[in-house]
Amino acid sequence: MVDVFFPSLGAASAETRLWIASLPPFFMLIEAIVVGALQVNCYLVVDTNTQEAVLIDPGDEAEHILHRLSGLGCRIKAILLTHAHFDHVMGVRKVKEALNAPILLHEAEVGIYEALQEHASAYGFHPDAPLPADRHIKTGDVISFGTLTLSVRETPGHSPGGVSYVSEGASPVVFSGDALFAGSIGRTDFPNSSFETLERSIRVRLYTLPDDTVVYPGHGPATTIGREKQYNPYVRA
Repeated sequence: MVDVFFPSLGAASAETRLWIASLPPFFMLIEAIVVGALQVNCYLVVDTNTQEAVLIDPGDEAEHILHRLSGLGCRIKAILLTHAHFDHVMGVRKVKEALNAPILLHEAEVGIYEALQEHASAYGFHPDAPLPADRHIKTGDVISFGTLTLSVRETPGHSPGGVSYVSEGASPVVFSGDALFAGSIGRTDFPNSSFETLERSIRVRLYTLPDDTVVYPGHGPATTIGREKQYNPYVRA
């Protein structure tokens, strides 16, 4: 795994981190574009053999995200949402309109997603109304792009329909949204949040992954399942 830092490209608050995960005989490129006032990790996941890709949680600064996609020349097959809190979805509409890629979201998140403007305005943000999701996803669903696949695991607790996206194999990775962070977990003091549900999600859906699985969270740096099982103060194995 290679971790390279790139300076901001076209947006004052955005930065880009690049990981290249070698999964012979192909390569997965993972780029984190950190966007918005709440510093959400928007992930671009690319099959470098075919240049087909998915985009996870375009939370804000759609123009910056689109600029980066244009520079890489990849083809976005789907917009994957880990959950529908406003900081993870404010850029979805503009990205969808530019790329015409389907929006994938768990059905239990629809109410939160449709209330985007109401929730965002409480924090001083004023996004456009969201476009509807094109497909509702659940545990066991598989998203294919190029030679790569991501499987869906439901990880509710921070939000009622939160999901994580898992790539298994020689170099396993999981995009955990706001379920699991490096040294922390998602907040559970929101309406429809539950610490007990989140703890169970982490233990059953995430801590059962191999210890060397790299965790790419919705905020902050990457970590591994093994490290969190040993050191996470909120949910320790």
